[in-house]
Amino acid sequence: MNIAIIGRTEALYTTANYLMKNGHCIKLIVTDKEALEYSKTAEDFRLFSRKIGAGYLCTSRINFKKHFIGRFGKIDIGISINYTRAISQDIIDMFPLGILNAHAGDLPRYRGNACPNWAIINGEKEIGLCIHKMVGKGIDSGDIVAREYLKISIKTKIGYVYDWLIGKIPILFLKSINKLRSNPVYFLEKQSSDSRRILRCYPRISEDSKIYWAKSNVEIVRLINASSKPFSGAYCFYGRRKIIIWDAELCHDKERYCAVPGQVSCINGENGSVVVITGKGKMRIKEIGCGNLRCLPEKIIKSIRIRLE
Repeated sequence: MNIAIIGRTEALYTTANYLMKNGHCIKLIVTDKEALEYSKTAEDFRLFSRKIGAGYLCTSRINFKKHFIGRFGKIDIGISINYTRAISQDIIDMFPLGILNAHAGDLPRYRGNACPNWAIINGEKEIGLCIHKMVGKGIDSGDIVAREYLKISIKTKIGYVYDWLIGKIPILFLKSINKLRSNPVYFLEKQSSDSRRILRCYPRISEDSKIYWAKSNVEIVRLINASSKPFSGAYCFYGRRKIIIWDAELCHDKERYCAVPGQVSCINGENGSVVVITGKGKMRIKEIGCGNLRCLPEKIIKSIRIRLE
């Protein structure tokens, strides 16, 4: 089938290559400026379009580019990941089979932005990945065509989730395209419009990853995992120095103590880790960043008389 690729991210770039290897033709690529955490840029998509002879458009205003899209003849279906704007219905209707979107959330719950990050923070047991039909101006609200789940735990970092998504999304897109080629009205599940089942997730910014030590050790470890690479990391302060915590785990010991949250209770000279007391329980910090340095915590945190703040 003839396909339009719409959006950004490494997952979309990988999907385009995967679909071509499986006999489909990429006729058009529409992208926009990449986010800081993306490994594939708008320039990468431009070079890819030139390599395969596809049309290319870098814009946040796809809804005003109907004439441009029409230049490329019949395009059967659109494939979208993380485009910067809601796509209007008249653009969707240009493709006989509509536009499919890959969404890293268990629809109809976890609609919107940063859904895997929020799922980790909220302590979910699994993260959903859905391929769904787009509806004009709607937020992740079309019928679901395919779905998979990733089991997660208190140890799961967002980078691991992204790796899973990059590997799984192309496979689910191919499966969905083949289903629709055989049956254009196919869907796995019609999405509920019941507001009680919908959880709208809003964007996260770097300031949202500030650690508040009065929270529990479980809450803080989840925040660290949800903020780690490819994002900017959860952070706190040690004196005047900003510390990014890249890796931490729960710490369980039998010590009875009186302490203010943020108190450093142990600096381990053998493995370089540091144990910190939180509002409920302790956690062990295993890797930090400070300025341009990424290191063991003991390289920076050297005294129990200076609290983390």
